[in-house]
Amino acid sequence: MSGRQAGLFWPTVLSVVALAILIGLGTWQMQRLAWKNNLIAQIEARVAAAPVPFTEALERARRGEDLEYTRVAVTGQFIPGRERHLWVASAAGPGWHVYAPMVTRGGAGPVVIVNRGFVPDARRAAASRPEPGLADEVTLVGLLRKPEVKTAFTPDNDVARNIWHWRDLVGMAQSMVPETATPLAPFLLDAEKGARAGPLGPQGGVTRLEIANNHLQYAMTWYGLAATLVGVYVAFARARLQRVREDAPSAT
Repeated sequence: MSGRQAGLFWPTVLSVVALAILIGLGTWQMQRLAWKNNLIAQIEARVAAAPVPFTEALERARRGEDLEYTRVAVTGQFIPGRERHLWVASAAGPGWHVYAPMVTRGGAGPVVIVNRGFVPDARRAAASRPEPGLADEVTLVGLLRKPEVKTAFTPDNDVARNIWHWRDLVGMAQSMVPETATPLAPFLLDAEKGARAGPLGPQGGVTRLEIANNHLQYAMTWYGLAATLVGVYVAFARARLQRVREDAPSAT
């Protein structure tokens, strides 16, 4: 008795195709798992390493190197009155990341935009958290961050109201220092915790380093579905063949 005679041809074809897809998806997730593990290890190594000088980071970034989360030491002066505020929902409640432009090399070098840290909503206005000497030269260490790319689900930045939802490097720079001819660093810096800000100023160390890594669970789900499909097909085929045998006329 052939599979076609038992009505198993198309169920078999469809099951084989579905099985190949499920196994392929599981294998793809295992590949993603290896990539994600390497990425997490790279980030952990970078945030634990000694900071590189700003000039070195600038040169390497301009060559196109991937420096995301690299610790960078920079010395410069913040330009007062040019803050930009990015809305965040943190464990401490809703608030803002305060971005400010810093001019490096004693006022003659590139401008780098620094995320100075978090302030609660009640202290969003700079006047509510006075910082004497903010324009003095300061040295800080920050994690290098690439500009973000807006997704379809991210709200537009409201430049006029100074409400930002994503790290738009070019947009922030144009709104902060539109009059300067000084070059702009092609990255931003997230100031580490402990950067001088005073008791009411922005608190650094806000970079989120937790990266979701659920690829193993996803892979096991796809492989589990593949195994379930095999079990269902075997049970179906046995039942179909048994029914055909029972319906077949007995030989005389």
